[in-house]
Amino acid sequence: MQNAGLAALGLNWRYLAFEVHPDDLGAAIEGAKAMKFIGLNLTVPHKLLAVDLVEVLDASAKGWGAVNTIVFEGRDERGDWRPLGEFTQVPGETRSHGFNTDANAITRSLREDLGLELGGARVLLLGAGGAGRTAALKLASEGVSELFLVNRTRSKAEAVASEIRERGLGGNVVEGYPAGAVDLVLNATSVGLGPNDPVPFDEHRFSLRRAAAVYDMIYRPAETALLKTAKAAGCRTANGLGMLLYQGAKALELWTGQEAPVEAMRHALEKNVYG
Repeated sequence: MQNAGLAALGLNWRYLAFEVHPDDLGAAIEGAKAMKFIGLNLTVPHKLLAVDLVEVLDASAKGWGAVNTIVFEGRDERGDWRPLGEFTQVPGETRSHGFNTDANAITRSLREDLGLELGGARVLLLGAGGAGRTAALKLASEGVSELFLVNRTRSKAEAVASEIRERGLGGNVVEGYPAGAVDLVLNATSVGLGPNDPVPFDEHRFSLRRAAAVYDMIYRPAETALLKTAKAAGCRTANGLGMLLYQGAKALELWTGQEAPVEAMRHALEKNVYG
């Protein structure tokens, strides 16, 4: 996806994958900075750890408490910090700047892939781990009227609900299943990755016939048990490919300072993920 985007922009850059142990994350970030990398993406379990490892945090990373994108910046002759991609020669002084592009990608995908406006919506969110917490905070900030949090470990859902209330993000937050209909069910758990995984909620306590739309952050397989069940119940459905695309597109824009070629990136992503 990223290499397709770089090619479409005509940049002689390359996006590579590296496996880094969490204990070595700080050294990896410093090493990438020393080698004049343009930037980095981070995935689980590095997103939370990186908050304390980058030199500067963008408001997005501060707000959502996680870093999934790092932009390496240099100080120019006027003393201003700019992304390294904007320099023809790498300056002597550089720093790491952490961003979060995940949160906005969630809501963009919900709008574009499901046609869903979140203001005033009632949402059932499954999962309160890293992805679930970010989704919960973002949904609350978007003005959902009610947010129902369900997690295997109830204390995690309670902690996220408390954080939303403490931040004063608005809306009614409930730990548990809704009694009535909802506009959206959003799965932020890993249940569905396995071919024999069940739906990620208690079917005795909630029926998808009460949901208008269902979004599963999982994108491989393309159709999980949750999405199959949702389609059968007449729900609008989408998987997490859009979220993956939009967080990557925003990261590319941060590194390059140019508008991301989203369709070229989407085509490469779909080809890679689904063949």
